[in-house]
Amino acid sequence: MSQLSDTAGVADLPRAVAVFPLPGSLLLPGGNLPLHIFEPRYRDMIRDALGAKRIIGMIQPQDPDSPSPRPPLYKVGCIGKIMAFRETDDSRFYVTLNGICRFNVVQELDVTTLYRQVAADYDPWLGDFRADSTPPLDRAKLIPALKAFLGHYDVKVNWDVVEQVPDDALIRSLAMTCPFEAAEKQAILEARTLAERSQLVLSLIEMANAPTVGGGEDRTLQ
Repeated sequence: MSQLSDTAGVADLPRAVAVFPLPGSLLLPGGNLPLHIFEPRYRDMIRDALGAKRIIGMIQPQDPDSPSPRPPLYKVGCIGKIMAFRETDDSRFYVTLNGICRFNVVQELDVTTLYRQVAADYDPWLGDFRADSTPPLDRAKLIPALKAFLGHYDVKVNWDVVEQVPDDALIRSLAMTCPFEAAEKQAILEARTLAERSQLVLSLIEMANAPTVGGGEDRTLQ
């Protein structure tokens, strides 16, 4: 759940949103996403955002490998507010975004800025401003699968601390930081409820843990 209230927050959300298309990067409501901004067009975007409401939208291109400077975008993204930033001597930015609410792309706007902007519709995602009544996470299944998954990457974890993390924060952290494919992260973003997101994250972890058959691995989402 984001930091803004349901009623006051929606009224403050811009309908024209500057977007940062970044393959494999996931921002969820309530999550914090660190970004290193170095391309000139996105440095302009950050400067403009800092002079306004400090809001930009994170979204993925549909084809992560597209050579096009303006590849087609997915239809769902998430806006975030710049909560902290640092500008370097050579005009790069280190930024931390806090996720507010997901949005649907109504259309891409014809703009004069070097960065892209879209018309955003937040109405399908107003649940992002309310607490989720999802039943407790099945940690008895998740934790063993997660231990095996992180073991592949030799990641050391304080599991006593993990046990104390609330369900929504744990799933959000896993969704945003685990090395899932871009399409998988998009599916997580578009999951309607915490229950759906939790099951998807668990399924992806279990798929990654499963031994490959015939030397390959099918990670296609159904």
